[in-house]
This record gives sequence, structure tokens and C-alpha cells, in this order.
Amino acid sequence: MGTQRQIALLRGINVGRAKRIAMADLRKVLGDLGFSGVRTLLNSGNAVFDCAARDAALSATRIEEALVLKLGVGSRVTVLDAPQLDDVVADNALHDVAVDPSRLMVAVFSNPADRSKVEALAHQQWHPEAFALGRWAAYIWCVDGVLASRAAAAMGNLLGDGVTTRNWSTITKLHALAAAPD
Repeated sequence: MGTQRQIALLRGINVGRAKRIAMADLRKVLGDLGFSGVRTLLNSGNAVFDCAARDAALSATRIEEALVLKLGVGSRVTVLDAPQLDDVVADNALHDVAVDPSRLMVAVFSNPADRSKVEALAHQQWHPEAFALGRWAAYIWCVDGVLASRAAAAMGNLLGDGVTTRNWSTITKLHALAAAPD
């Protein structure tokens, strides 16, 4: 069985005072799970690692359990494999509209079946905001920031913690990290 590159997105880590995790501790937890080449990006719960080829959902469950057992932190974890992250980057239909990558939010679905729950949002008028769907994520152009975004609020109401959100800058940095050799 070969290895597979995976990308873990931890929800709500190091935002405010709750759920504080040092990235060195996160790397150790992932290493202790048998993942190799573990690298983290920024201080907000983003990790790239290699593992024996396995389902991303299984990796997410293992990481969630280890975070609670080893660090005492409960966090929803979404894991993509490298080809899925390639799709997330390729599926962005808002390139021409979203001129500030820090305000283009990418909401990655914890469960790909949740995509159907937000399909109707892609057909609504959000101007000056925009909303688009890809295979593994929704893309929300938050002109006035995510806290003022009607589209982001509507998606949050439908999915709750069923998504984890990163801005486009972070997604492209993770994509580059995942594509880089160890």
C-alpha cells in the first residue's frame, strides 16, 4: 500500500482564547498517529502530512480523537487528500470577482454530501457578494468581510460546523505546501 498526501483543517483553532494549540504539539500528535512529513501552516490548525493510503474521513476521525486525548481540545477536523485540494483550487469560479484573497472565503465541506444542502445558495442573488460551489467546497466573496457577509451567514445557518473556512490566501499556501516535496 502506498502513501498519500493529506491536508487537515482544524476548525476554530487559535481563534480567540479557546482551543489554543501550539503547532509543534499538533505536529507531534500527527506524528504519534503514524503520519510522516508533517508540516503546519500558520498558527490556525492547518497541516499537511503523508500517510498510508486511507480514507480522508478516517484520518479526520483519528485526528479528532487524538486532539481530545492528547491535548484536551475538541475540534472538528476536515481532511482532504492532495487531489481533492487540487480540485478546490481548480473549482474556484470567483477569480474574476474576488480581488482581495483575504476576503474570498473557501468553506470546505466536512462531509461532501453536505454540498447538496447549500446548492440553492448558488442560485440566489448576493450582489455585491458572490457565492459559488465546487466539488468539495463553497466559495464566498465577502466584499465587506466575513462577519458582514449574508452569504456566509446563510451557509453557516445551513451547515453549522459541517464546514471549515479558510481564506483564498491560506488555501493557495496550503496547496503549494502540499505540492512541495518533504
